[in-house]
Amino acid sequence: MERDNPQLQIAPGEPDKVPTASLNGSTSHALLDNTPRIDGSCTGANLREALFASARWLEQHTEAINALNVFPVPDGDTGTNMSRTMEAAVKELETSTKPEDTAEHISKRLAYGALMGARGNSGVILSQIIRGLADGLHGKNTFEAADLAHALTKAREMAYRAVIKPVEGTMLTVVREAAEAAEAAAKEKNNLLFVLDRAVDAARESVAKSPTLLPALRDAGVVDAGGHGCFVMLEGALKFLRGEELVKHGLSEVEKARPKFNPEADDGHGHEDAFGYCTNFIMYAAAPINFDEVRDTLVGMGQSAVIVGDETMVKVHIHSEDPGKIISYATSLGSLGQIKLDNMQTQHEEAFLSRSKNGEKAEHAFDEMEQADLAEDEPHAAPPANVSVIAVVAGEGLSQAFKNFGANYVVQGGQTMNPSTQDLLKAVNKVPSDSVIILPNNKNIVMVAQQIAALTEKKVKVVPTATIPQGITALSRFNYEASLDDNAANMQAAMADVRTGEVTRAVRTAMVNGISVTEGQWIGLLDDELSVAVESKEETVWQLLEKMDTAGHDLVTFYYGQDVSEPEAQTMLAQVQEKYPAQSVELVQGGQPHYHYIISVE
Repeated sequence: MERDNPQLQIAPGEPDKVPTASLNGSTSHALLDNTPRIDGSCTGANLREALFASARWLEQHTEAINALNVFPVPDGDTGTNMSRTMEAAVKELETSTKPEDTAEHISKRLAYGALMGARGNSGVILSQIIRGLADGLHGKNTFEAADLAHALTKAREMAYRAVIKPVEGTMLTVVREAAEAAEAAAKEKNNLLFVLDRAVDAARESVAKSPTLLPALRDAGVVDAGGHGCFVMLEGALKFLRGEELVKHGLSEVEKARPKFNPEADDGHGHEDAFGYCTNFIMYAAAPINFDEVRDTLVGMGQSAVIVGDETMVKVHIHSEDPGKIISYATSLGSLGQIKLDNMQTQHEEAFLSRSKNGEKAEHAFDEMEQADLAEDEPHAAPPANVSVIAVVAGEGLSQAFKNFGANYVVQGGQTMNPSTQDLLKAVNKVPSDSVIILPNNKNIVMVAQQIAALTEKKVKVVPTATIPQGITALSRFNYEASLDDNAANMQAAMADVRTGEVTRAVRTAMVNGISVTEGQWIGLLDDELSVAVESKEETVWQLLEKMDTAGHDLVTFYYGQDVSEPEAQTMLAQVQEKYPAQSVELVQGGQPHYHYIISVE
């Protein structure tokens, strides 16, 4: 459950107050009286207070932003992830209490806190927006209208840079159009409040038109949740600097809408390609390069690109059918090092051929489980290896299952409780190996996990498991004697060998993939897509098993959650064994929240 930040609370019924840092590090409160807080330029102290106000305003809108999400399952919702990211960011400012603290210093601390506290995809993008603001305020003791416009433009650049395949109609569009409005306003009038007001108006209009840019939003009858969160943050800062109250009175018009329909929308981040060549190298530039141009060129040459660096060095990971053109382009710019080229088709075939043998190991592994107490914050004593594995899991039974399969460290998290960047970085730093594989086991944690490699000297690979069964199957392919790259490639190929079914209750009424869902109804997800909506838990299970082609597979595993008793689970096991006598059916006490059953079919 999310915990309120006492630094950001406002007592109900009182005039609105926002925290201001004092010299001794404690927090006092400044009463807002409709008197503008700035006159001309904005100091570091003004900026700090405005950021606290922005975080508080976002927190008040969290549930309204969550309600704009179109999918009816319990998840780490956009509003929650953005609010907790911003909460972590402003927490970094609690010790910044000196009157002489500059705008540059405040914004850099905010950016660090946002990066370390980023949760979910929206939180990661928000952290990059904040990083851009900090870049734009570099060298500034105070800042004026033109400086603010420049900082918003840098925020826009970093936001788009964070997403390989940007999608318009999202929070990216909102920050871009706010920045464009700020630039135009700064040329019109040298007044900071005027510029911020124009940026807020542009953000509001951008949110309102997001359904015209993204069909999924249009069909659902809602605006983009992340974009609305960006608008709310800018609005909170403006209201504070104007001296206006920050007490939310009901829902705005865009917040009153509720999702009606969510077709299979692309999340804007693309999908992993199956085969081709996995190409990795470091390019050392012969002369300073334009990193953005090089990055864009490389992204256009393949898929699943992860490209980081600067004007002197570029680290490349990319999948392509023709790696030769990538290497030729890179060598035209400089020399290459740490070159590694893997044929993913061959790896997939080898993984497929070894599936039977590994499947036998998986089939009997759970018989040897012991429900030992979890050792919190300590690496698990898995067999020694050159590579450590970290898994994100919720539930004691599932945690123990991952440890029994060889995970060195389990980070508690999953649906509705996405871990932060700092949580994952802490785990990476604790495991004994210098090479680490992270299994997110949830699609909303993948992007956070992908930030870790740039924050540590250890070599980190993310195998983008989106479900618990994918994580278990990937982990069963781990080879203690293999390298980091080989293990990551083989584990990712193994994800295709398993299908996942999940049984839960709908948390909101919606129409998804042509299926009408009523709040509280039993629903079944097949490989993360809504597939079943019926009135009983048992019928949900039976329909999922049929859709998963259970009769055509060998091994079925049921992980029962904290809301299912052992006798009930044993009854379900007996009924499944009776209906599918040719299959090996296993039952594991997972203890996971929200999902009554997680079903794996291999």
